[in-house]
Amino acid sequence: MKLDYKILWLDDKMDEIISDDYPKDINAFIIEQGFEPVLITVKNEKDFFEKLDDSFDLILTDFHLNETTNSTRNGDAIIEEVRNKSIFTEIMFYSAQGDVADTIKKDRITFFDTRKVTGNIHYEKIVEKAINLIGLTIKKFQHIVAMRGMIMNETSSLDIDMQNLLFKLINLKGPENTIPTIKSKYIESNNEVNEEINGITDIETILLKIGATHRWRAIMRNIEKGNFKAVFCDYEKEIISIRNKFAHAELLKTEEGVEYFRHGKSGLNFNDDLCKKIRKDIIKHKANLSDAMSKL
Repeated sequence: MKLDYKILWLDDKMDEIISDDYPKDINAFIIEQGFEPVLITVKNEKDFFEKLDDSFDLILTDFHLNETTNSTRNGDAIIEEVRNKSIFTEIMFYSAQGDVADTIKKDRITFFDTRKVTGNIHYEKIVEKAINLIGLTIKKFQHIVAMRGMIMNETSSLDIDMQNLLFKLINLKGPENTIPTIKSKYIESNNEVNEEINGITDIETILLKIGATHRWRAIMRNIEKGNFKAVFCDYEKEIISIRNKFAHAELLKTEEGVEYFRHGKSGLNFNDDLCKKIRKDIIKHKANLSDAMSKL
């Protein structure tokens, strides 16, 4: 899952756009959706193509880019070159003059006609339109990510099937004959791991051997009380536990046909709202870890 949402915005009046703080509303919307905004602004064709690659989720561009410099191509020619580079990022371009070429007929192109919009509200309407388009692209992205959810569901279903098979075998052979063996093998396996880790002196290898919960507990034991301890207290609940529940959730549908994941034991529903919260928690804890690393 990609947590950053990247936008490349080309406009020859970019200084005016930035001074009026229009990118702030776009960034705020992306953050609210549980993603990290990466909004790169450029005001000429040269800078645009230096920044351009296939990692962007959206490209915004004015159609008439030669109003101030009279030294660059119009947006349709630039978009044509973008597509010729086999970059198929969603593109929104806008014009207040109306003489737009057939570029809008290309795939994944949105044109916004601002001829009836005047004054500063021109860019406000562009930002509104961009936010609507971002919302749509995020929904498409989440639909694609559902493929990953499908794979997770299939592996989780295998886990459930294995558990059901084991339960049936135990009942067939008698719990009194099977449970003691399962327990002894579990203890034996853990003892082998314990013996192995006792012989390891390399820190990196040890940290790879122990699980995420053990790593979290080790951090909690070894940091001083205060702000760091407070922010890391929620890590196990918001990251480790939620990840484990998601890994063992079952794909279901509401009566309206909306798909969601449900963790049976806890009754937790992994729907759009919860997934948005999980993204926000991941971003928060990434920032906490980065902050902690920088201050150690």
